Amino acid sequence: MRHAEATLHISVILPVYNELDNVDPMFAELSAVLESTARSYEIIFVDDGSTDGSRQRLDAIAERAPGVRVIAFKKNFGQTAALAAGFHVCRGEVVVTMDADLQNDPADIPKLLAKLDDGFDVVSGWRKDRQDTMLTRRIPSVIANRLIRWSTGVKIHDYGCMLKAFRGDVARDLRLYGEMHRFIPALASDMGAAVTEVVVNHRARVSGVSKYGISRTFRVVLDLMTVRFLSRFATRPLHVFGFAGLVLSGVGLAGIGWLILQKLGAGAQIGGRPLLFLSILLVITGVQLVTMGLLAELLVRTYHESQSKPTYVIDETAVRDRK
Repeated sequence: MRHAEATLHISVILPVYNELDNVDPMFAELSAVLESTARSYEIIFVDDGSTDGSRQRLDAIAERAPGVRVIAFKKNFGQTAALAAGFHVCRGEVVVTMDADLQNDPADIPKLLAKLDDGFDVVSGWRKDRQDTMLTRRIPSVIANRLIRWSTGVKIHDYGCMLKAFRGDVARDLRLYGEMHRFIPALASDMGAAVTEVVVNHRARVSGVSKYGISRTFRVVLDLMTVRFLSRFATRPLHVFGFAGLVLSGVGLAGIGWLILQKLGAGAQIGGRPLLFLSILLVITGVQLVTMGLLAELLVRTYHESQSKPTYVIDETAVRDRK
């Protein structure tokens, strides 16, 4: 695993996609709040392939303001990729993520930092009073959050809030891909991180266009299946594939056994009965699932051994010399 040397107190990561009119006021608010903390900091803007001139505006900010870094993508790769890039280069002992559209309030950052000081590893914002449209934003968000809470067991209210604070090592150990940014608290919890939430202010958008819509609710369901599988069976795939295969094979063999008893006991004709074909299909499918599980086990072992990647996370190690 790569660990960046923590030489700063706070790193703030802001993905940016077509937020031309928002980046300047956001930077002004954010820098004022960070200065008030009396801690060293860096601000990392990740331009996610903006086409409205946001990149040039960010470059201008970086030229005049020390401590500002700009990462520019060649095209739009999405919010998850932007966060992953920020986590990869950040140097802070604490990492804060937030949107650049002015809907997250930088004044809430000290509140998140205080929670980290209480001993938590991840602090997620809860937009309890959301200033978004009901049909296209708030209702889909409620549905998605309930699904994620039920599936992952991590009981926070607002998975979609970008305003979060992390201990630096936790953020840098996260491996993000696809659209996994909305599951970060659950992914961190699987690593053993202590996760909590605090109520934060949420402001109505005054400029620019929202990049979210109701279609994301359906994508959440698909991503949720991936997260649930990775969290429970990533290191033991045979348990899920093998169990399903054994069940199907067992049902198929029971069906075949029943037909054999009918043939031997009553002389029934079983050659053309649908139950025979269904039972054979279940047995074949079951064997295929078990085989798939064994192949997945080989892939998992190859993955972990080739990268020397452990299947555990150590909190701390205490060593005492023998007397």
